[in-house]
Amino acid sequence: MTDDLAFPPDRATYVRAQVWMAAIAMAGAMAVLWIMDNPHVWTGALAGLAAIGLRGWYLASEELAADWRLSDGVLTGPGERRVALGQIAQVRVMASYVQIITKGGDKHLIRYQANARATARAIEAARERAAG
Repeated sequence: MTDDLAFPPDRATYVRAQVWMAAIAMAGAMAVLWIMDNPHVWTGALAGLAAIGLRGWYLASEELAADWRLSDGVLTGPGERRVALGQIAQVRVMASYVQIITKGGDKHLIRYQANARATARAIEAARERAAG
């Protein structure tokens, strides 16, 4: 059995996630300033946008290089992560992430998938073929 699949992060999905985080940070910062009765509540929007924008720009090269591969019954990810298909206890979809939980309790995230459900189905199908 040789599954040879790649699960690279999707740039558009990464940008969309950063936009959502920026919107939440902007609203949160404005809310804090409003609660503090600050007359310049609008500066919270700028601070939230700047913080998440800088974070997104800084982490983009690392996050978009985090490629996961499935080959010969082993799921391999960044940082020398290796998970044998037989050791996977659960596969979950969380927004654009796929969470892999091993029988030993280790958790791994395959991030920024354009179609996280399709990624999860591919891993589950490979796991079933390996077991059966």
